[in-house]
Amino acid sequence: MQSPNAVSALKNKRGEIAGRVDALQDQLRQALIDLDHVDCTILLFDPDAELDEIKSKPMPPRHHAFKGQVTRSILTMLRKSAAPLDGLTITVRLMDERELNQSDKKLVKTIQKRVGAALRNMRDRGLVKSEKGAKGLLMWSLVTT
Repeated sequence: MQSPNAVSALKNKRGEIAGRVDALQDQLRQALIDLDHVDCTILLFDPDAELDEIKSKPMPPRHHAFKGQVTRSILTMLRKSAAPLDGLTITVRLMDERELNQSDKKLVKTIQKRVGAALRNMRDRGLVKSEKGAKGLLMWSLVTT
């Protein structure tokens, strides 16, 4: 007897998640080894160091961009595009480029706000221009000099 499509898809999804868990366990194991090596090196130079007093630093969110990264990506997209692009298209391409989950509506909204802010900033600096397009969307393109 064959499994229904839903059960088959769930089995495939479970396999993917189990694979991610294995990969994360490998990363954790390597991070612990690296931490141990750094601890040993610290103790080599300062045998009295209190390693427990060293506070861990939080990791930035995965979608965190370094200063200027979003602007560079947008300018590259606009350079390569033959026609002006709307903000949503730029957002989707940026998320695809950075391998972000496009089905996460909250994340899409966050990235869309960042893209909009970057575009407005570039427009104020004279790098890009906007004009009304179809459906009332702003279409963005590079300023040609």
